[in-house]
Amino acid sequence: MASTHVFAYGEHPSRMVRIHQPDADDSAPFPVAVLLHGGWWRDAHDLRLMEPIAAVLADSGWLVWNLEYRRTGGDGGGWPQTLDDVRAALDLLGARLAEGAEPGDPGRVVAVGHSAGGHLALLAAHDSPLTAVVGLAPVTDLRAAAQAGLGEGAVADFLGPAPDERAYAAAAPLHRLPVGLPQLIVHGDADHRVPVEHSRTYAEAARAAGDRVDYAEIPGADHFAVADPGHAAWHAAGEWLQRVSA
Repeated sequence: MASTHVFAYGEHPSRMVRIHQPDADDSAPFPVAVLLHGGWWRDAHDLRLMEPIAAVLADSGWLVWNLEYRRTGGDGGGWPQTLDDVRAALDLLGARLAEGAEPGDPGRVVAVGHSAGGHLALLAAHDSPLTAVVGLAPVTDLRAAAQAGLGEGAVADFLGPAPDERAYAAAAPLHRLPVGLPQLIVHGDADHRVPVEHSRTYAEAARAAGDRVDYAEIPGADHFAVADPGHAAWHAAGEWLQRVSA
């Protein structure tokens, strides 16, 4: 079992985190999972998308920070403020772990992001307290996503209507390599929201840049199966997390 509470990491209402803490205090310090939900950075979606994963990980002995952040729409998000929020939350987490204010292990801090959340996790990994990253069908190339019309115009909403090459490069994990941390990329080959080819390209490029990347391509899995802890597609992520938290 785990207890939950909400913690603000800034004054904006969306700068908040739902913390799931295992009740077995004798097992502390716990490995830490930082969850980042998807939804194409839009305020139509929120951290509730990751609550099933949060519950499973907390029941498995993880301290979970399920992050909310400013999103596009009426929430004040976009580039770079959405990423700024994630970085601010990670900085606070790192400080609280160092101070002993959280019962987590600073040597085992893993971000798990789905779709646009995977995009944020991979970008925020630079200069952060993270020790590893899991990208579940992550958005890794914003130019390719925009050209393909993915997310019904979501990239334009996030970057602005006429982003230049510098914006595309700065906001794309594919062009910010190496990350410098172990990574797992999980993608279903039946994903029609973010094509699996994006993750194939990213994994190859990250390895070429010197990153340690495990890649799991799940036959028949769609965009949402990889973030569903009740689906077999989640097993690759669950097993990898067990290994890195050991």
